[in-house]
Amino acid sequence: MIRFGCLGSGSSGNCLVVEVREQQHTTRVLLDCGFPLRDAVARLARLDIEPESIDAVLVTHEHSDHVGGVFRFAARYRIRVFITHGTLSACSAGASCSELTRVIDSHQAFSIDAVHVEPFPVPHDAREPVQFVFSDGVHKLGVLTDTGHATPHIVRMLSGVDALVLECNHDLDMLQAGSYPPSLKRRIASPYGHLDNAAAADLLGSLDRSRLRHLVAAHLSQQNNSPDRARSALARAAACDETWIGVADQASGFDWRQLR
Repeated sequence: MIRFGCLGSGSSGNCLVVEVREQQHTTRVLLDCGFPLRDAVARLARLDIEPESIDAVLVTHEHSDHVGGVFRFAARYRIRVFITHGTLSACSAGASCSELTRVIDSHQAFSIDAVHVEPFPVPHDAREPVQFVFSDGVHKLGVLTDTGHATPHIVRMLSGVDALVLECNHDLDMLQAGSYPPSLKRRIASPYGHLDNAAAADLLGSLDRSRLRHLVAAHLSQQNNSPDRARSALARAAACDETWIGVADQASGFDWRQLR
């Protein structure tokens, strides 16, 4: 059985919890931790998770909203950090808990106790960014945020997953009409920036969705998007009711979802 929940998602901090239960043993991992230590612990408590029960933290890339709290959290609770070489080299704080660091290959699957992990590279303006597919051996959870466009490899990795957390960062019209400076608008909308609603919907439409039971829009911009716009775009692509699609927000993420 695999379940997953989110502590918060957006430009102010990101963290996902993935848990696999095998008979008497439970493995829990975090995907990123962009929150200060005290805030992360409080957010974990909302999911009834003690920080001491976390077995590892996986890092997608070095931007502060994803890695800002990782090394302090890992050092405080003596937790392993799984990270690509490029991302580690871009994180000056990484040396503070080097004995806990495990460098991963962005194309090589590995396991953390009961959690099977498949990393895959993504086009984003970072040193060596990756995203992940998690599995308990039966069910698969795919996560894709912080990518500027969909590649054929991304499509292959996410096809056939049972649950998908998918970036819907911005509505392109809202971004272009908004108050961001032109340079930031260009960065966000670039092929190495973030997926807009339409691009996320196009990607979703190209996937094998025959097993898909959970779909959550994530990493929404609070200035340049809205939950309704993200849901509407994904619902059209998935040919489903908008109410079936979840949204991860900045303040509270989302509650546990389960695959069994």
